[in-house]
Amino acid sequence: MRSTLFLLPFLPAALASRPFLNEPDTGIEDVLGDTPAGTLPDLERIVGLPDFEWAARRYMNASSYTYYRNGAAGEWSYRNNLEAYGRFRFKPRMLVDVTNIESTLPTTILGHNFSAPFYISPCARGGLAHPEAEKNFVKAAYEEDILYIPSLYASLSVDEIAAAKPSNGSQTIFQQVYLTENDTETKQLFEKVEKLGSKAIVFTVDSAADGNRHRAARYGVGSADSSYTYITWDYYKKLQNMTSLPVVLKGIQSVEDVKLAVAHGAPAVILSNHGGRQLDGTPSPLEIALEIHEEAPELFEQIEIYADGGVRYGADVLKLLALGVRAVGLGRPFMFANTYGVEGVRHAIQLLKHEIAIDAGNLGVGDLKKLDASYVKWTNNGWYS
Repeated sequence: MRSTLFLLPFLPAALASRPFLNEPDTGIEDVLGDTPAGTLPDLERIVGLPDFEWAARRYMNASSYTYYRNGAAGEWSYRNNLEAYGRFRFKPRMLVDVTNIESTLPTTILGHNFSAPFYISPCARGGLAHPEAEKNFVKAAYEEDILYIPSLYASLSVDEIAAAKPSNGSQTIFQQVYLTENDTETKQLFEKVEKLGSKAIVFTVDSAADGNRHRAARYGVGSADSSYTYITWDYYKKLQNMTSLPVVLKGIQSVEDVKLAVAHGAPAVILSNHGGRQLDGTPSPLEIALEIHEEAPELFEQIEIYADGGVRYGADVLKLLALGVRAVGLGRPFMFANTYGVEGVRHAIQLLKHEIAIDAGNLGVGDLKKLDASYVKWTNNGWYS
């Protein structure tokens, strides 16, 4: 009995270590739990990004939902992506004028102006959630003035996605790519996306082999890129010579590789572990950004660094920005929001903009450009370890 009592003080921390697999319990089940399966609750009742997954899981068929939701192996990296943000506490400042915080949300990404420091990350098969598929991302991103990066394995072709943009050419889109060893095909692809108006190429480098996705295998919805792929720094230099567009590296997971990206003239990198879908045990983007901050903070000045993975709240965005990340990508939340069509994607963007602004205000940040690492206690307090 005595040994059991000794352990009691530690139980809350242990139980809190993995409090949820999907979305947290914020009362949505109590209020919307009677929504019939296969239908969606009214959009105005969706109050945060996690609500979209709750709704999508009840609305989509199991295999389509699983394709968006799955992670590698035991899904520890998937869960860690979500939980990493909760391990670090803010250090709010009071008596600060925050009344103009919304006006400071705009940022630039590779010199292009956007209304907020986040973007829609590349995700495949948007058509699993809505018949208009990626058209909804194009339209909502344009209307809300944020960046959208289509996946090469989108439900729609690069031509169809380009055709969904406004005809005045005012929308900026980057194009994500997976590549084969066929240089002729690669050059043709680069020429095509440049002709269609893409302003940058985002080369995914964290998918050199098939992802070990147990959940996906049960439903037959594995990775769209399942072959071993030849990816080296020499190959990256070759790619840079095939196009006049900047080639961004997506999937960097260590400070060493960020240094190599700088050495090889990369214009930007995206810190990402592929949403925890490729290799279990990989670090979250927040942990990678923290490693850079601690070991080589000058890198944030030498190259544009973005991050994606596990972001669900405005507070998550702020923690990444505080370390020096320029812009933050979100994938799954927008895929689930797409069950509502363009209105759902637009609502998700608006919710996140609002959360970033009010969370920054409560943090005592009057200008998002002045947010820095001093606003967060970068020590793991063990609550969610």
